[in-house]
Amino acid sequence: MARPAIQPAAMVRSVTDTTSFSVASGRFQRWLGGAVAAIALVLLAAIGVTALVPSDVVARAEDPRCVAGGPTPTADAPYALIPASAESVNDRVEYRDLPDDVEVFPTENDFFFVTVSQPEQSVLSWLVGVGEDVVDPLTEIGRNGCSGRTSSQNRQLGLQQMRSATQEAQYVALRAAGYDPTIEQGAVVVQDVLCRVVAEDGFTCDEQFAAGEVLEPGDTVVEVEGVNVPTVADLSAELAGLQPGDSVQLLIDRAGSGPRNVIVELSADPDDPERAIIGFRPFDTQSVDLPFDVQIDTSTIGGPSAGLSFTLALIDELTEGDLTGGQNIAVTGTIRLDGTVGPIGGLEQKVSAVEQHGVDVFLVPSEQVEFSEPDPDNPDDGICRIECLRAAGDGEVRLIPVASLDEALTVLETLGGDPVVPVDAG
Repeated sequence: MARPAIQPAAMVRSVTDTTSFSVASGRFQRWLGGAVAAIALVLLAAIGVTALVPSDVVARAEDPRCVAGGPTPTADAPYALIPASAESVNDRVEYRDLPDDVEVFPTENDFFFVTVSQPEQSVLSWLVGVGEDVVDPLTEIGRNGCSGRTSSQNRQLGLQQMRSATQEAQYVALRAAGYDPTIEQGAVVVQDVLCRVVAEDGFTCDEQFAAGEVLEPGDTVVEVEGVNVPTVADLSAELAGLQPGDSVQLLIDRAGSGPRNVIVELSADPDDPERAIIGFRPFDTQSVDLPFDVQIDTSTIGGPSAGLSFTLALIDELTEGDLTGGQNIAVTGTIRLDGTVGPIGGLEQKVSAVEQHGVDVFLVPSEQVEFSEPDPDNPDDGICRIECLRAAGDGEVRLIPVASLDEALTVLETLGGDPVVPVDAG
């Protein structure tokens, strides 16, 4: 007779136990949800803070050697060298006022020039880049060089380098295409004021030449004592009769502030004490006199490393046939007036940029990758061998070293491109 009473009681206990468990479970879930939300907020706040704090709080890197044999101390690294882009040269070339006997041949595929970037880094971007071989922390000297130039001055000189690179590329390309361009000397632009006394650390400059008191990188020397000096040769001629210690008046043009007169005390040439010099390294500002107008839109891109890519793109468009062999070709390397290819910076980062933009073939300066085995006596020499370049491209980029324009053209033929047939320029 007791069973009917026991069953409702058991049911009540069951419902009570279940309700208690549900309440406890709900409290735990609410606590867990609050904890997760709090952790998420903390993480978001941490990300926000690390995105604002400069990387030099935690990042350090080796400074480059400014003097041969000098030390390589470490310093704060507020910047990083990273891959940027691979862009078509052909899309940036424009021909104006072409004579009737000059033809431009359309191309189906392009030559690409490759760029890197050196932005300021935050702690967050530094953390993201740790372990990435193509993200190299940079010190102030690593980014701006040993000369003491500011970022703005480096920017101006980089743009000048790009202008020079386009001129050299046009000269070499038009000669290869069968035309007869000529070279003209350009303006006198200060690249660096020379160092007279190097500090004991072999790293910094204790004393510049006297010109450092009034000249800055990027200045254009227009006149000496009222005489126009349009070229370095003209400047040297005006200084020929003067002595070290003499003072001369220069008219200079400074980017951003315009013309100004300055007084400079001449110094003795370290290699010839009887010869008077101002004490700066001039920039190469040669210009090319072309039989027609070629414009290459370099926008705000600086540096000389696109020279070979410009040269090949111009040859391809000014001669019959297709140099690319039906594929896009990425190219880096400076081009000298004799057609040889010079080294560039950030090669590892450029290989990565080429891979990221889906270009499969990359012509690079052989000066930088001509050896594939590490030096057993100096395994940490910091040179990126061919193996690490391949790794930077995830093995997807075919790297082909070239030493000259002729070698590059031969390589393109082996890839299916047509040989260059110069035009009959009359």
